[in-house]
Amino acid sequence: MTKEVTEEAVHTPVKDYCDPPPAPFFDASELKLWSFYRAAIAEFIATLLFLYVTVATAIGNSKQQNPCEGVGLLGIAWAFGGMIFILVYCTAGISGGHINPAVTFGLFLARKVSLPRALVYMVAQCAGAICGVGLAKGFMKNPYMRNGGGANFVHPGYSKGTALGAEIIGTFVLVYTVFSATDPERSARDSHVPVLAPLPIGFAVFMVHLATIPITGTGINPARSFGAAVIYNKDKPWDDHWIFWVGPFIGALAAAAYHQYILRAAAIKALGSFRSNPHN
Repeated sequence: MTKEVTEEAVHTPVKDYCDPPPAPFFDASELKLWSFYRAAIAEFIATLLFLYVTVATAIGNSKQQNPCEGVGLLGIAWAFGGMIFILVYCTAGISGGHINPAVTFGLFLARKVSLPRALVYMVAQCAGAICGVGLAKGFMKNPYMRNGGGANFVHPGYSKGTALGAEIIGTFVLVYTVFSATDPERSARDSHVPVLAPLPIGFAVFMVHLATIPITGTGINPARSFGAAVIYNKDKPWDDHWIFWVGPFIGALAAAAYHQYILRAAAIKALGSFRSNPHN
């Protein structure tokens, strides 16, 4: 009986996996496809909705005189994390559901998207962020201007170095989660354990907001910070604005390198392939 079980196990098919080919660095042909522009539109609308709901939540909370009447820091963090969960779920099949230039940058570094797609996504995300914050201001103009406009800046008691470090680590957590949740090798290996990718991504955003709202208001998304700074247009957010681009991009770079070259061992695989080639 043991022999039969062993033979059966040996002949049980195992799901094979091959890494998908890297995205081309520049592919002019995709500029002719409707799917390319449809994806950019999806990124624009998703970022617009994300900024409108989250900034309106933050402003509505600040408007309350009694702290017990508002949603509080926890509610704001839930708004950001929950909207990312919803919007990534809705747009993942169309554009990949990036909704964040730092995520797009990390995926570009890992050769998941081409340069033209990455640049168009970033422009669409920033434009959507401006429109989303503009809607929030239009619907609640007076409390918007009185309560900081949802803009990111270094809060009193913290240095710019601390804020930069918080943005780097926060973005690393987010982009690392994106890579892990969407890893095709993991999906092939653990196909018996279904993973809904938007859920861990949304939770990552939620947890990072809990940690960094008191420091910077939480950026980890250059489009979110840019849209709020453009519409609010005060000196302090612009003075600190570089932190909300440099920090997220460094965090995304670190997450992409860690996932691709350490966890996925891309460098070791490439070296092994080089050594096993008889022509080398």
